[in-house]
This record gives sequence, C-alpha cells and structure tokens, in this order.
Amino acid sequence: MLRRLAGALVLLWLVLTITFALIRLAPGDAATFLVPPSATAAEAARIRADLGLDQSIVIQYARWALGVLRGDFGESFSLHQSVVRALADALPVSLGLGAASLVLTFVVGVPLGMVQAVRRGSALDHGLTVITTVVYAAPSFWLALALVAVFTYGAAAWGLPPSFRLPAFGLHAPGAELHGADAAIDLVRHAVLPVSILAAVGAAGIARYARSSIADVLSQDFVRTARAKGAAPARVYFHHVLATILPALVVLFALSLPGLVAGSIFVEAVFAWPGMGHLMVNAIVARDYPLVMGAATVYAALVLIANLSGDLVLPLVDPRRRT
Repeated sequence: MLRRLAGALVLLWLVLTITFALIRLAPGDAATFLVPPSATAAEAARIRADLGLDQSIVIQYARWALGVLRGDFGESFSLHQSVVRALADALPVSLGLGAASLVLTFVVGVPLGMVQAVRRGSALDHGLTVITTVVYAAPSFWLALALVAVFTYGAAAWGLPPSFRLPAFGLHAPGAELHGADAAIDLVRHAVLPVSILAAVGAAGIARYARSSIADVLSQDFVRTARAKGAAPARVYFHHVLATILPALVVLFALSLPGLVAGSIFVEAVFAWPGMGHLMVNAIVARDYPLVMGAATVYAALVLIANLSGDLVLPLVDPRRRT
C-alpha cells in the first residue's frame, strides 16, 4: 500500500502539472475578462501584475506548487474569495448528488443485468439491451434537456397539477423561505431530474457489465452443480452468482463515485446546481486559473482515493486476494 500510495502521489503531481500547462497555454487569460474596455495600457498591466500573470509560466507554476504544499490554493479571480472556501461550498453538493445517483445506479443496474442474463436471448433481453445501449450512449446534457422539456415545460403546457411539474433549476425554489420538512421536500423535488439522469446513464452501463458477467458465471460448472443438487433459484443467484461477481462490483462502486462527481459537470450546468461541475464550467469560461486548478486537484484526488479504497476493500470480499 505504501508503494501504491507513492505511485498515486506521483500520478497526482503529473496530472496537475499537465493541467496547469494546458490551461496556461490556452488562448486568452483572466485579465482579458477582468480588464475594463476603457482601461489604459498601464491599468491593464497593473491588473495582470496583481494576478501574477506577468510572470513566466515556470515562476507561476513554482508559486502555485509551493502554495499547494502549504494548503493554499490561492484566491479565485472571478469569485474574489479563497479557492478552498469555494470548493468547500460546492463539493458537498456534488458529493450528495453523486452519492444518491450512485446508490440508484447499482440498485437498478445490477438487478436489471441479472434479469437480462437469466432471460438471455429472449425478447425482453433484446429490448432491454437496446434501451440500455441508447441511454448509455446518449449525452447526459441532451438527456437532461429532454427531461426538462417533458417534466417541467411539458407538464406545464399539458396543464398537469403543480405537484407533477418538476423544477428544473437550482437547489430550492427561488424566494421561498422553507424550513424543516418543507425544505427537505423541496430539495428532493429539485434533485429528482439531475439524480435520475446520472443514475439512468450509470445504471445502463452497470446493467451491460452485470449481464455479461452474470451470463458467464451462469455457464460455470459450479452453478450447474448447485442446480443439479436442487438448490433454490434464489440461492443460486444470490449465494453463488452474485458472490462471484461481488469483487468486481465493489471495484466498480469505488471507481464510480469520482466518475459521477466529474461526470456531473454538464448536468449541474444544465440544472444550475451550485456544485463542482457548475463551479468548474464557470471557472473555465472566466479563465479563473486558481479555481480550475483547485477543482482539478479535487477531481484527481477523488479518483486516486477511490482506487486505493478499492484495493483495500477488495481482499475483504475476495478471499483469493488475501494471500
């Protein structure tokens, strides 16, 4: 684990270094958006100097790296607050959205894949294969806009009661002062569409994987032996089949959370959720270098932590890996 941890830190450094170079070499910079059109050349130069953009990329990288080692990611150019504070406000929103979507992804995807594997070759299997393939291949932002068109604007145009019209933007109803259960219900209503999008795409992928894995296990000799001995179907599927693919599912579960947090960028942008995705898009548009690097650090760290967590948990669910 120490060797893997050292490798993860080196990989994190490489990812952040490449990200730093790419965003600095991209056309334009933050000064382009912050300098007023009426500013003189001297005022524009002063703003660039205040942001540290007048220095070479090597010096900028050295200053940023030393700040990160001290736990200081700098101050956001566009938000005028510390990057750590901005990330601390946005990360819980994305983690909550990702966690809810992740649970639904596996709760729906694994049983769906099992049904397809058990009914392999049937019309039901073919139909579910088409549906899961289409959902998995469709861009998440397109699915988000489609659901907004149906369940928000469509529901209003069709004259459905307000309770059937799902809100499309934000965490809470604008201007509403809700507390307690009312605030929780309003939050759940706002979360239905973004959670459904992420869970549908994730469940489609998990279902495809589970179908293939379960179908392979069902053809194994030990499953046929269990059936020949008169084992109940439920015991065969849950005690033998799921237990066999459980290690792979655990690894997928560990790796899916950072993927959902990173993959929610466009969904958060469409639904105006104040999470990491929405923050990242705005930071990229504004060329907010400190905020982009802070968000990239969080994303990379989540992926590496998930990998290490999977390595730690895997021996607990797979006895073959304990030696």
